[in-house]
Amino acid sequence: MLELIIRRTLNVIPICLVVFTIVFCLMRIAPGDPATAMLGDYASAEAVQSLRQEMGLDRPLWSQYLDSLRGLLHGDLGRSLSSGAPVSDQIASALPETLALAASSLAIGLLLGVPLGIVTAVRRGRPVDHAGRLFSLSGLSIPSFVLGILLMLLFAIDVPIFPAIGGGRSGDLSDQLLHLALPSLTLGLIMMAYVTRVMRTSMLNVLQEDYIRTARSKGIGELRVVLRHALPNCLVPLVSLCAINVIVLISSSVMVEIIFSRPGLGRLLISAMRQRDYVSLQSVLVVYAGIVILVNMTADLLYGVVNPRIRSR
Repeated sequence: MLELIIRRTLNVIPICLVVFTIVFCLMRIAPGDPATAMLGDYASAEAVQSLRQEMGLDRPLWSQYLDSLRGLLHGDLGRSLSSGAPVSDQIASALPETLALAASSLAIGLLLGVPLGIVTAVRRGRPVDHAGRLFSLSGLSIPSFVLGILLMLLFAIDVPIFPAIGGGRSGDLSDQLLHLALPSLTLGLIMMAYVTRVMRTSMLNVLQEDYIRTARSKGIGELRVVLRHALPNCLVPLVSLCAINVIVLISSSVMVEIIFSRPGLGRLLISAMRQRDYVSLQSVLVVYAGIVILVNMTADLLYGVVNPRIRSR
């Protein structure tokens, strides 16, 4: 396992460098100018040029690239071009909000999707199977922003159980959890739809294996057959699904955070785009890419835990 961890970690280093380089280049070739965005379209050319020099945007691209890379290696993400505040501080306050949303949504998806997928597989062709498949198909068909608005109308306006917007009062855990309920439910229901379909398909395939028929012929109860013998062999595709959908949850959280006005990376990203803040936008995208790489590496390691045969590859 240690060898697998070292090998995966070494593979991540060049990927991170390539991702950073691509993000840096895309930020510089994107239309718009931060100095013009800050001063306005009617600012004089002299004022714009002076601000560009102050921001360091008049330097060669290779110099800006090396400075950005050097700062990233030292944990310094630079300062926001629009506010002058350290970008690392802004990300440090926004990142926990986004991670909490993704983690809670994943938990809801697994807690609801795994049992529903098992039940629909065991009761194949029965009314509960048709209802579960219809429910999962509905979850796959509804965009996250539409589902978020519907839940907001239902549980925050028509039946005011949960707050509609905001992230809750700082230091008040119960209030923060109340504000997290609707956003996490929005993404969790979509996650549940994916988990249900994958778990159902995987369980149906496993239940047709010879060792399952052997276990049943020995008189082992159906519940034990499903949970003890079939379920562990359904975990590899479930790990793959979770790895993919955590990435989807992180990206979908941008829209959900905007709908529910949560102070996460999504709002920080949109704000940086509007202000043409290269430094903030570049740093947020690098953080997103780092999360994707970390999730994929964690999934590779979990494969080795779930299926020991993968460790030797």
